[in-house]
Amino acid sequence: MTPKEKAKELYCKYTDALNIRDLQTTANPFAKQCALIAVDELIKISNWGGIIDDDIEENSKEYFMQVKQEIEQS
Repeated sequence: MTPKEKAKELYCKYTDALNIRDLQTTANPFAKQCALIAVDELIKISNWGGIIDDDIEENSKEYFMQVKQEIEQS
């Protein structure tokens, strides 16, 4: 999964959790903030070598930094 796809996935999960229906036309700041908090926590885990996913384990910190950038740009 690309960082852009992961960013979209996290954002969509939070729009669903927050019961936000207008996903396609409006960027919701609450969902965006939740996704950024989640990514920050994953970056913290990767700093001490935690295994996140076999596909991205080698470069997990860099991967999630890119995911964070994608969320911030959306």
